[in-house]
Amino acid sequence: MTSTLVVVRHGESTWNAKNLFTGWVDVDLSEKGEAEARNAGALLKKEGLFFDILHTSLLTRAVRTAHLALEVSGQTWLPVHRTWRLNERHYGALQGKDKKQTVEQFGKEQVQSWRRSYDVPPPAVTADHEHHPSHDARYRLIAPDALPASECLKDVVARVLPWWHDVAVPQLRQGLTVLVVAHGNSLRALIKHLEKISDADIPALNVPTGMPRLYRFKDDMSFAQAPRYLDEAAAKAGADAVKKQTG
Repeated sequence: MTSTLVVVRHGESTWNAKNLFTGWVDVDLSEKGEAEARNAGALLKKEGLFFDILHTSLLTRAVRTAHLALEVSGQTWLPVHRTWRLNERHYGALQGKDKKQTVEQFGKEQVQSWRRSYDVPPPAVTADHEHHPSHDARYRLIAPDALPASECLKDVVARVLPWWHDVAVPQLRQGLTVLVVAHGNSLRALIKHLEKISDADIPALNVPTGMPRLYRFKDDMSFAQAPRYLDEAAAKAGADAVKKQTG
């Protein structure tokens, strides 16, 4: 028996379009992002993928991407599990800042380290800062010391993997077909684990918006076939665009 997982980064958000660090700030999809979400749904439908459950983060851009994609593929009725563990990486004090202007202010090497290194977080926000998660009602039931004020990718791996092992893996072992709609860095964290990407190599991984990536697993959770994007050419172009965001 094989099981199937598909992961999709949300479509372009309004802050993606403005080239701003977004993180846990809750922004909506741009018109382009809505189109990307619908295109993802068309790719899922073309592939003949029929899901048993959907997982998303608690952020609007992922929630709406999932709904638009499933609307196109005719599966809006799917049971849904939402979790903060699939949220985007918290970019700390960088949230809301223009990426290219940040390079001009701090230098390309420093910004690249904050943005892509595995274990270097950006400057943190204080507890009274508007972008600290404790001020958002959707996180009111989460232990305060679990809420990040800034994260590096290593931190995101640490919060994504408990969800993976405790929630997703048991579903896949039952033979369920699972859809995950999340964010660039929560998916980088998951892909790093699934594809055994080293700490040294993970900075080079860029996840394109709105591009479904397909995984097939054997009973022992090894790959039944090599992971692939449903549209490899478009995914490569999208990943290159992400790479160029800081110039």
